[in-house]
Amino acid sequence: MDIHGDYNYREFYRDIGYEADYDYIKPYIAHNGVRVHTGIKYYRITGDTDFKDYYNPRWAMDSAEKQAGHFLDSRNSQIDNLSNYMETPPIILCPYDAELYGHWWYEGPYWLYILFKRIYYDDCNFELITPSEYIDKYPNIQVSSPCRSSWGANGYSEVWLNPTNDYAHRHLHVAGDRMCELAWAYPNAKGLKKKALNQCARELLLAQSSDWLFIITNGTMVDYAKKRIKDHIGRFTKLYYQIKDDKIDEEFLKDISKKDCVFPDIDYMIYR
Repeated sequence: MDIHGDYNYREFYRDIGYEADYDYIKPYIAHNGVRVHTGIKYYRITGDTDFKDYYNPRWAMDSAEKQAGHFLDSRNSQIDNLSNYMETPPIILCPYDAELYGHWWYEGPYWLYILFKRIYYDDCNFELITPSEYIDKYPNIQVSSPCRSSWGANGYSEVWLNPTNDYAHRHLHVAGDRMCELAWAYPNAKGLKKKALNQCARELLLAQSSDWLFIITNGTMVDYAKKRIKDHIGRFTKLYYQIKDDKIDEEFLKDISKKDCVFPDIDYMIYR
């Protein structure tokens, strides 16, 4: 059983958007009348059955607390064992899909909170660190080249590169090259130009979001996904030429900066 499949955890798929009487729920779902997730879910996973018990928040928190403790104990043991075979302290890398926490796994943020709290207060043989911080601290490490793989269907990139969505990649590659070009052409930009360059970086990252290609492959909300790719590439390209021509439209920049305000601390210089 995976960690977010505990029987006490909230059942993601049992949402009143799909289960409530249609006339009752219609004002709260999609404008075209299509049932959608509302976020209101009354049941817990219960088990491998269609008959679900009601969700009990306290039971779910208890499970999260126990599993955070088990995770911490397992990492302590793992590091103790690895330390016997290494000259430098081992690093354990734990990458997770961000949308797991709070979306698919409702209790995920609480699990993280308990885990970090225990790491801080309990006896622990490790500290939290990022990969780049670890490399700075211990630069002499073994180099490895992992095989290309993904969590997608069949374990590779078929979901994100196939005849339904391959058209997008040439536009993404051009925008990526142009972003690097801008970063090299305008080092240490100031004022409006710096704001424009940072917004270019945001638009590029939003265009590159794997969600759009994933949605197109699965055939859900395809027009929306295609529009998002087109919008972000379009905004990036328009801003790119404005920067190159030294004719930045401040109102246009203000408008898209308000619409696409992700990563407030982004620095376009990372593309150098």
